[in-house]
Amino acid sequence: MSDTIETALECNCSICIRLGTIWGYSLIENVTIKSPPDGTIAYSRDQKNIAFHSCKNCGCTTHWEHLKPKADSKMAFNLRLSDPAILNSIRIRRFDGADTWSFIGE
Repeated sequence: MSDTIETALECNCSICIRLGTIWGYSLIENVTIKSPPDGTIAYSRDQKNIAFHSCKNCGCTTHWEHLKPKADSKMAFNLRLSDPAILNSIRIRRFDGADTWSFIGE
């Protein structure tokens, strides 16, 4: 990935809270998923505009991606799977995806 991640997002929507993810974001073109093409299981919900991917081996949620990406679309990857030192160096913004659809405490 060529982007430097300075901030990440922790969301409290019904799926993110259960997955326990902290999302880093980047343009799709800057992210490489190092997994066989069939190495993850995709799950889509509600509006079916994104797919959450989980590792077939360990079950961890690895990333989500748009099902109909545009040229400037971003995707998210689970920073909880990164080295803790990396995660500790990133500002984490909390997002209320369960109710107000806005950032919390900002």
